Amino acid sequence: MLIDILAAAGTEAPQNQFGFMEAMEQGGPVAWTILAVLVIQSAGSFYILITKWIEQNRVIKQFAAGRAPFWRAASISEGASKFDKDSAWRQLVDDALAADAEHKNMADSLEAHDWLHGSLARSESSINAKLASGLPFLATTGATAPFVGLLGTVIGIYRALINIGIAGSASIDKVAGPVGEALIMTAIGLLVAVPAVFAYNYLQSRNKKIASMLTGFSTELLANIASNGTVKPTIQAAKPASAAAKPAPKKA
Repeated sequence: MLIDILAAAGTEAPQNQFGFMEAMEQGGPVAWTILAVLVIQSAGSFYILITKWIEQNRVIKQFAAGRAPFWRAASISEGASKFDKDSAWRQLVDDALAADAEHKNMADSLEAHDWLHGSLARSESSINAKLASGLPFLATTGATAPFVGLLGTVIGIYRALINIGIAGSASIDKVAGPVGEALIMTAIGLLVAVPAVFAYNYLQSRNKKIASMLTGFSTELLANIASNGTVKPTIQAAKPASAAAKPAPKKA
C-alpha cells in the first residue's frame, strides 16, 4: 500500500524541464528579441571580418605583384597597366597622372608640387576610408554586446524575483528557469563581444600596414613626377633559377 502511494505521488509530481529552449520560452518575446539582436551582431561581425580580410589580402597581393613591373616600365602611364583597373594602386597612379596634367596650368612650381601632394593625399584618404568601412560595426558590437546580454540578465533575475514573490518561497523550480535565462544571456553577450573586439583590432592593424604602403607608394610617385621620371625606387632584379636545381658536375 505504501509503495502504491509513493508511486502515485511520483507520477503526479510536476516534471520541470530545464535547458536553453525552456529558458528562452520562459523569457518570452523579450528574451527572443535580445537573442535575435545578439545573433545579428555576431553574424555581422563574422561577415565583416571575412570580407574585409579578403579585401585587405587582395590589396596587399596586388601591390606585391605589380610594384616591380610598374617601376620597370618606361613611364608611369605605361606602368599603370601593370595594376588591375579596380585596384587601390591603379587609383593612386591615375589620380597622380590627372593631378600632373592639371598642375601644368600653374605658373608657380611650389603650388604645382603642393597640388600634386594634396591630390595624392586625398586619394590615399579615400582608399583608407573604403578599407575602414564596416569596422565601426565591429567596434559597436564589441562595446554594446555585453550590455545587451546584461539586459537579458537583469530581466531574467527580475522574473526570478517575481516568481519567488508569487510562490512565497525560493524553491529551485521557481527560480531555475529565469536565472538560467539570465546566465545564458550574459554568456552569449560575451561570446559575441570578444570575437568582435579581436576582429576589430586585427583588421585595424592590417589597415595601418596598408596605409603605410600607400604613403610610401604615393611618395615614390610624387618624387618621380616632380623629377620628370629621373627618381625611381630601387627594384631588385628577379632572382635567377637556383643553382641547386642544376645537376651537379660529376667528379672524375
